[in-house]
Amino acid sequence: MLTPLPPALTIIPPNRPLMGRVSPPGSKSITNRALLLAALADGTSRLTGALKSKDTTLMAAALRQMGVRVDEPDATSFVVTSTGRLQQPDGPLFLGNAGTATRFLTAAVATVHGEVIVDGDDEMRVRPIGPLVTALQSLGIEASAPTGCPPVTIAGRGSFGHGRVEIDGGLSSQYVSALLMAAPLGEGPIEVALAGSDIGARGYVDLTLAAMRSFGASVEQTDAGAWLVQPTGYRATDLLIEPDASAATYLWGAAALTGGSIDLGVAADAFTQPDAAAQAVIAQFPDMAAVIDGSQMQDAVPTLAVLAAFNNTTVRFVGIANLRVKETDRIRAVANELNRIQPGLATEEGDDLLVASDPALGDRLAGRSELTHIETYHDHRIAMSFALAGLKIPGITILDPACTGKTYPAYWDMLAGLGVALKPATV
Repeated sequence: MLTPLPPALTIIPPNRPLMGRVSPPGSKSITNRALLLAALADGTSRLTGALKSKDTTLMAAALRQMGVRVDEPDATSFVVTSTGRLQQPDGPLFLGNAGTATRFLTAAVATVHGEVIVDGDDEMRVRPIGPLVTALQSLGIEASAPTGCPPVTIAGRGSFGHGRVEIDGGLSSQYVSALLMAAPLGEGPIEVALAGSDIGARGYVDLTLAAMRSFGASVEQTDAGAWLVQPTGYRATDLLIEPDASAATYLWGAAALTGGSIDLGVAADAFTQPDAAAQAVIAQFPDMAAVIDGSQMQDAVPTLAVLAAFNNTTVRFVGIANLRVKETDRIRAVANELNRIQPGLATEEGDDLLVASDPALGDRLAGRSELTHIETYHDHRIAMSFALAGLKIPGITILDPACTGKTYPAYWDMLAGLGVALKPATV
């Protein structure tokens, strides 16, 4: 075990194929959706295979603050007992940098009687939420976010209204999911419609709809960009949560980079999460396509970009503008850290990322002795994806390795379990 984690970890290249079986943690996306829907359902719901991480812990804590009982009988289960109604909390809801929890609860707390403040850490306070606030206001809900980012103040009135609401989902599909999940608590049917055709990863809306239906919601897609939600409320249910596809990308990537084989215990086509599409791209390594559209697998892009550094040909990533408003500006962060490994390895071209692949990169840097300190920007995905570079290049040192606890607390133990040596380093 590697806890407590040091301030920096150096990855020692294994110089052999990585082989073994690893069970990825439960899906963060599904866990946080299921926690909220269980809290909005009358009765007791049992969520198994769930992720226990910083993000889901923050969601569970916020729900407890609003009168929901959330028990944790084991390492992968939540038991949620609720009356189906959230109560006014005794203070602001603090959600750190958990984007799903912040966006989802911003809509859901409109069903509370009384004022609720949804807030986060310094990183969350620069992540946009204006489109969601505007959509809530159009439903007659009193909501304000003076900076266009959290904190958000919502004057809950006990229900979610009725009628039609349009939402600009161009920055994030989470805005759309937030409205959809709150809509069954309306006074009447609510139509949620996209304003324009652009939307962040569309597959996550499908994930939301599937979770809602599991908890008894009635949702009908009326056209390509609109859904009609009936005021059914939710019913308690038991739900088995599938493994996290975003976490799986690191395992697929590690196997590809080392020529190994890692059994995840689940086939790529069994995932319902959009990031599972990355497996087909990774399977092409070291001959990945010259242009990769990351719009529908956004969380997988950092993984793919690190692999692209070792590809046989240059790779351009397109459709990734939304990565600029994640936990950090991931386009800039990935470019910065690839260039830290080798100057000129990555270039930002507008909102595209161009990786000047070097298939001999590992061999070229094999003899060096100095450390390359990878800045992670408090972003779990930067830490986990750049750890993969350390499987091929000596001296890759990840700063703030504990940030992986946001979604994959056992990440470093997983690498160690595959036989990757990890050495504490000084900053």
